Amino acid sequence: MLKTKCFRASALFLFTIIVFGISSCTAPSFYKKAYGFNKTIASGDFEAAEIMLEEHKDELEDSKIRFLYFVNAGMVEHLKGEFEKSNEFFEKADLFVEDFRKKALEEGASLLLNPNISTYHGEDHEVLLINYYKALNYYLLGNNNDALVEVRRLNLQLISLSEKYKDDSKYTQDAYMHLLMGLIYEANRDYNDAFIAYRNAYEIYQSDYATMFGLSAPDQLKKDLIRSSVLAGMSSEQRKYEKEFDMKYETEAGKGSMVLLWHNGMGPIKEEWGINFAIVYTGNGWINFVSKEYGLSFPFYVGNTDLGGITWIKVAFPKYVERQMLINNAVLENGSEKHNVELVENINTISFKVLDQRMGLEFSKALLRVAIKQAAAHKIGESQDSPALGAALSIAASATESADTRNWQTLPHSIYYSRVVLPVGEQTLNLKLDGVMGVHENHEIEVDVKLGETIIYPFYSLAASDPLAVPAAR
Repeated sequence: MLKTKCFRASALFLFTIIVFGISSCTAPSFYKKAYGFNKTIASGDFEAAEIMLEEHKDELEDSKIRFLYFVNAGMVEHLKGEFEKSNEFFEKADLFVEDFRKKALEEGASLLLNPNISTYHGEDHEVLLINYYKALNYYLLGNNNDALVEVRRLNLQLISLSEKYKDDSKYTQDAYMHLLMGLIYEANRDYNDAFIAYRNAYEIYQSDYATMFGLSAPDQLKKDLIRSSVLAGMSSEQRKYEKEFDMKYETEAGKGSMVLLWHNGMGPIKEEWGINFAIVYTGNGWINFVSKEYGLSFPFYVGNTDLGGITWIKVAFPKYVERQMLINNAVLENGSEKHNVELVENINTISFKVLDQRMGLEFSKALLRVAIKQAAAHKIGESQDSPALGAALSIAASATESADTRNWQTLPHSIYYSRVVLPVGEQTLNLKLDGVMGVHENHEIEVDVKLGETIIYPFYSLAASDPLAVPAAR
């Protein structure tokens, strides 16, 4: 009798979990929930974005999306020019990532129901960008020492990433982050370390980035590699790269320079898509989840677990969806001189790559999650001597399937850069932006150049289209 009571209590518990899953899994995507906030960022109304975050501060700060609250708040303050306040939020995000440890109970619940129940702790590239913005903030505050600390921490993050994935086909190195290190070192007149950082960036562009993203080293980086070798007194390296690039160093005596970092558009968002898998029972406790449409087959050992003879399941996965940039060209003008900007980081394509390289794990977790729920549904029907109840709960279990669509959605789509050598003193440049539908914008950039100084000037144009159409989950 005791055994029967325990089994029925267990069945009731599983029933409660599945019913709870229905209410917790049918919510709209994270982008739809944050649509108004995203629109304020894209339109440049950062005050309104700050108010939105402040109104929900209490519920967000201790929620399962506190990582996203911290980084979004940090981004808003950065865009407002409140660099100190921005770093307070990014520091909280940094500490959260550092201290985060998934709890077994939370992980178990997310496996059985859906991953939205777990605490979101950021994709690999999102974590890197925390230190990126902290370094920029410190530089813009005039605190070059702390900016250097951040780029060194950024380098440690990159080393950790390369150790995490022992695979040349995965995103384990970031060329642009090394380029930023070079710029920060150069701004601090540490030309030896600047040269090393530029060289690292160049090598990653020519290997990983060229292969994964079709992005080779920009010409300006080649020029910066040569100029840093000259400034560091490395004559042999200067000759080597001048020959390799077919470029000659042009003296900058009596001048300084400004480096534009143009952050354009907004990065991708996550949406849900679904696949129907046929379940093929192959015997000896093994089954295959098969999708002929996508050419997928995943074998699973289920042992004595009874799936109730179910023959198919629907599984939900996250997928990135691009938001196209509305500004498609920029020219930096210094009087009659025109300087093109060059693409150095495509956060959009990196996001797709990061998710793609762990989709095998996503598939496995999702299939196991669905199989557990289907087995639970069958057991409940069996324990209540009601096949109809089991079938109904099997349908309900399928309805609870939902993908984790959370991500850092205020990141730029792409980053470009250009360097202009300038005479000492106050200078005014013009940044000309050309957009879709014939839209043109002109922005004045005013800088006060000191002898031998490198000024880093971040600029943002965050206009973006709504996400491209997403096929409905099957």
